[in-house]
Amino acid sequence: MKVVLFCGGLGMRLKEYSESLPKPMIPIGNKPILWYIMKYYAHFGHKDFILCLGYKADVIKTYFLNYQEYITNDFVYSNGGKNLKLLNSDISDWKITFVDTGLHSNIGQRLKAVEKYLNGEKMFLANYSDGLSDLPLNKMIDQFKKSKNVANFLCIKPTYSFHVVKVAKNNSVKGIKHIEQSGIRINGGFFIFRNEIFNYLNEGEELINEPFDRLIEENKLGCYKYDGFWRCMDTFKDKQLLDDMYAKGEQPWEVWNS
Repeated sequence: MKVVLFCGGLGMRLKEYSESLPKPMIPIGNKPILWYIMKYYAHFGHKDFILCLGYKADVIKTYFLNYQEYITNDFVYSNGGKNLKLLNSDISDWKITFVDTGLHSNIGQRLKAVEKYLNGEKMFLANYSDGLSDLPLNKMIDQFKKSKNVANFLCIKPTYSFHVVKVAKNNSVKGIKHIEQSGIRINGGFFIFRNEIFNYLNEGEELINEPFDRLIEENKLGCYKYDGFWRCMDTFKDKQLLDDMYAKGEQPWEVWNS
């Protein structure tokens, strides 16, 4: 299946980096987070990507135009450098379509902008470009195929350090729990869509608002509950956490090495 990745946001909560880099190009270790997300999908056999670009699109284009497999893979050097033989490859079998979807577009507008590149596709995958997981994607896809849903997304427990408060009418507190213990689940991305999603998406609409409300009314929106690893690089603190995990050799999102 084709994979649509939303890469156009401004990354305002990561201004330490986003003034010079678009959010998808902020590195973890020696690779941008976008590379890890694409590598994840490629591991499951989905190597045809559509990148919805916006803020600093030129940085993403330049990264791939100048990508050198010899820098990121093992190779044999011989004959004074005249002969170089790659021992493995990262992206040689990837197909990437780069599409400018607007500087200030929302997710729904970005998806609508690439509709023509999805003609003939019965189903396709989509995702934000700032979240990592060890989600068993094939199981999620199998569940979706057996359903009559038009859309599906990863449903995870939040990892943030907040507490959920239950308040009575007189403002007295009836209960307080850490958000991870509250039973609340949030949208973790990793979308699967049937092409009919475009029948529910009008110009200018945000994907998660009006279109998903219409699907809910028709009982055509599903989710995949997962309690394994999931992290979003939304803030500087999130970036530090992922960097610390990488430095310790704890990279559960690298399912291709499992």
